[in-house]
Amino acid sequence: MNRTIQFGSWQGVLGNGLAERELVCILAVAAGHTDKEIARRDGLSPRSIKGRIESAMFKLGVYKRPALVAEAMRRGLISPMILALCAILVGQSAISDHSLNRIRKPGERRVETRVSIRRTEVALTA
Repeated sequence: MNRTIQFGSWQGVLGNGLAERELVCILAVAAGHTDKEIARRDGLSPRSIKGRIESAMFKLGVYKRPALVAEAMRRGLISPMILALCAILVGQSAISDHSLNRIRKPGERRVETRVSIRRTEVALTA
């Protein structure tokens, strides 16, 4: 059972070996928040936030915050919301691509045939 968590403009997926609080801390770090800001928001001490971030670093095998965010993105644990929005929009445009359903005008078929014949002739003479 995978659950999605959102923090600012970032989203993360639970069910991957990380605790919910650790994932929230990674999302907050990715959003650029400090330990104090995260602690103030969650009503905890900055030390406990630092412990959760260190625990997530240990589980992912990294030792610096930028590497933590990069590794979480590489493993697909977190992603910026803009990527999800782009994926949705691209999927919608692929489903409803009006250019595929375009009806040709009467003269277009002849022009396409002439162009393809010309390309074939050029290829044969070269």
